Amino acid sequence: MLTYATAGESHGPGLFATVTGLPYGAPVDLEFVNAELLRRQGGYGRGPRMKMEEDRAEIVSGVRHGKTLGSPVTLRIPNRVANSEELPPITRPRPGHADLAGALKYGTADARDVAERSSARETAARVAAGALVHGFLQIFGIRAAGYVVELGGTPSGGRAASAAEAISARAASDFASLDAKVDASWRALVDQAREAGDTLGGVLEVCAWGLPPGIGSHAGWEQKLDGALARALMSVQTVKGVEVGLGFEAARRRGSQVHDEVSAGLVRTGNNAGGIEGGMTNGQPLVARAACKPLSTLRKPLRTVDLSTGKEEAAAFERSDVCVVPAASVIGEAVVAFELGRAFLDKFGGDTFEETRSRVDAYLDKVARMARPAGPA
Repeated sequence: MLTYATAGESHGPGLFATVTGLPYGAPVDLEFVNAELLRRQGGYGRGPRMKMEEDRAEIVSGVRHGKTLGSPVTLRIPNRVANSEELPPITRPRPGHADLAGALKYGTADARDVAERSSARETAARVAAGALVHGFLQIFGIRAAGYVVELGGTPSGGRAASAAEAISARAASDFASLDAKVDASWRALVDQAREAGDTLGGVLEVCAWGLPPGIGSHAGWEQKLDGALARALMSVQTVKGVEVGLGFEAARRRGSQVHDEVSAGLVRTGNNAGGIEGGMTNGQPLVARAACKPLSTLRKPLRTVDLSTGKEEAAAFERSDVCVVPAASVIGEAVVAFELGRAFLDKFGGDTFEETRSRVDAYLDKVARMARPAGPA
């Protein structure tokens, strides 16, 4: 099974991601990994920490001559700001953050130890792991793109018919949207929030093209791809809601307005399902969205209680962003790509890259034969 683990703290020596389960001999695109890490640091509304760091991953195990060895692949991202031992305690927990729940969990009045790991800085390691697997999927014609579709309650109308179109459009936007015309209004919202000492949330969308039908499974709840995607996206620090396809809108419509009919050649007439039915891909583009809350650290702090004195105080302030939704779209793309890679290898597997390739080719040939209209009886 394809799995990964991350390690490291926000202000520790660095962040690490270990990916296990890639087949032997798979090409590794480290340039793509580092390009995704750079994208994660961008977007209008980021704070000063991103100017201090220069995230680049280095491979420390599992790769030789640019190809995987079939053993765990470990990536390391050094922290330029590595001063966790000198940082003061956090005794005034920030509402909306992990501070108070973690401090109560461990019985400590200093939430620093919790904050160092719960920080979204950890997602740099997840982007590295996801991009590593995303590069593998691209060899098979599968490409995902994450972008922002709503910010501060204001939606974007941009859409894309392909990964290339989505990637080109978002590159022209300071907010990684598919419609750069919305940038001016979004920039004004971010500036207003900054002046007020506040933060903004939004909605990201990830679309993946090139997925064959049948990735994932209906047979067990833990094998359903939409369930895996929901868990992966919900695990991102800022995310509070996930939907696939029409999502919650499907609950407001009748069945005749929701379900995608099938025409000759096994072609869908729409994609309200978001590319997944019964826990499996159905051959349509996969579409998932995640709602991102406003950041928990505010320049104009909310009320809290100082754990060392028991008195009400203003919450602690750490370096923070005003808006991270553009960066969250990069993280969302990475975690979705990883789950797609996991389901892909669950189906096609193989000890070696060549075994996987041959199994994919045979499967695609079978699907193509089934989709051909039957000849005359």
